[in-house]
Amino acid sequence: MNTEILKPAAENILRAAKLIQAGEIVAFPTETVYGLGADAFNVAACKKIYSAKKRPADKPLTLHVATFEMIEQIAEISSAAEKLIEKFLPGPLTLILPKKNIVPDFVTCNSKSVGVRFPKNSVAQDFIKIAGVPIAAPSANISGKNPPTTAQEVFENLSGKVEIILDGGKCNVGISSTVADISSGELKILRQGIISAAQILEILN
Repeated sequence: MNTEILKPAAENILRAAKLIQAGEIVAFPTETVYGLGADAFNVAACKKIYSAKKRPADKPLTLHVATFEMIEQIAEISSAAEKLIEKFLPGPLTLILPKKNIVPDFVTCNSKSVGVRFPKNSVAQDFIKIAGVPIAAPSANISGKNPPTTAQEVFENLSGKVEIILDGGKCNVGISSTVADISSGELKILRQGIISAAQILEILN
C-alpha cells in the first residue's frame, strides 16, 4: 500500500471520509496529536487499527465526535458530564462515560464505558462530520512509540499501513488529551494532559 500525505483540501477530506465509510483506516490531525481512525461501528475496520499499530488487544479505542448529538448517540450523559462537556468540549479532554449499546463491545474491550473525544481542530471536525460516524482513534503511531504531532511522524510510523494521512500541520497542543473517567459518578484522572484535575474539579464542585 502506498501512503499519501495530503493537504486538508475539501476533496481530500471527502476522499478520507469515503475511505472510512468503506471500512478503511485514515490518519488525521487533532489539536493534541494525530489519530489513526476507523468507523467506530465497524468492528472489522477497527481491527485494522490494532493491526497497523501493533496495539495490545486489551486497550480500548476512544471515539472521536464532531457534534454534541454524536456524544448523545454513543454515551449516557450525566449532569456532571454535561458540565464538563459544556466547559471543555470541543477541546483536549477525553471523557469516560457509560456507553450505549450502539457502540460495539470490541471497541471498548467489553467495558460498559466508552472514551469520548470532541477535538478542537477544524480538519478533524470536517472529516468526522463528512464520514457521518464517530471515529474510533488512538494515536497514529506504533504502540510504545511517542504519539505523532506532525504528518511526517505519522508517515515514519505507519507508511505502507494506511492509505491517507491528512496533513493538518503541527498539532497545537502536542501532548495527548487529559482522560477523565466519570462513568461511575466519581472523578478519576486516568491521564494528565493540558487540562488539569484542578480545572475539572472546579467545574464539578
